[in-house]
Amino acid sequence: MTSKQLTSVLPSPTPHWVGDGFLVRPLFSNFAFGQEVSPFLMLDYAAPHEFRPSEQPPGVGAHPHRGFETVTIVYDGEIEHRDSAGNAGKIGPGDVQWMTAGSGLLHEEFHSREQARRGGKVSMAQLWVNLPAAHKSTPPAYQTILNADIPVVEVADGKGSLRVVAGAFGAARGPARTFSPLHVWDVDLKAGGALELPIAQGDNVLVALFSGAIVTSGRTIAQAGLLTFDAAGDSIALKATSDAKILVLTGKPLNEPIAHYGPFVMNTEAEIRQAIDDFRRGKMGRLEELA
Repeated sequence: MTSKQLTSVLPSPTPHWVGDGFLVRPLFSNFAFGQEVSPFLMLDYAAPHEFRPSEQPPGVGAHPHRGFETVTIVYDGEIEHRDSAGNAGKIGPGDVQWMTAGSGLLHEEFHSREQARRGGKVSMAQLWVNLPAAHKSTPPAYQTILNADIPVVEVADGKGSLRVVAGAFGAARGPARTFSPLHVWDVDLKAGGALELPIAQGDNVLVALFSGAIVTSGRTIAQAGLLTFDAAGDSIALKATSDAKILVLTGKPLNEPIAHYGPFVMNTEAEIRQAIDDFRRGKMGRLEELA
């Protein structure tokens, strides 16, 4: 295999609060919603943060989405989800929530009631995945993917592991159902651990370094951020110089126009205006207050 070369390192931006439950860093930075990261749209990473015990769960109240999917990976704590399509779920460490907004819905995300009462560390990542134009109006759907159901590939010499959330790695196939060819690999490397990752010709590849330090293309990256690679080559090589937590994303670019506004991602401005109008008219459903 021929290694792709590192083309850019986007440092982790200043964090900001989403609601009162998630202190996130938007790792795609200026690349968000661009063709360079297609079929992905954006990635928020909430590093471990200690929360005080509370009777009122922190989080984000009801808000709409249309035209894409949200993928939430929990590393610490518990997160609960509800949406106007009638889906609900609770995910904990290692679990993944894959929500297809499709034609549109309302949803909310909070720390679980148990998590809020006991307080403690919460950490997670949320990825937005674009839907091809032909599937923008697909009915909303929801996948709860438990840690136990995610295949794990061990790194040589026991120096790490790779979880296949979506797509495949060798013979291991991830449980997530997707609308376009893509891979989501959740990687932990111990110091000295090394991986060579196959990348299909023409795929975009993004490496989010959450913590630790790695070497790739002869360069040591010792700060959190996003790494991008050139088009040539069919693999990337990563080696950890200190224990590293990494999310690797690869996929076929959709090569379609992207129009986005807030929680809506479509192909044209007219479709965005229609989404706003549909939301205001209540066509994305309702989400009743919990007692």
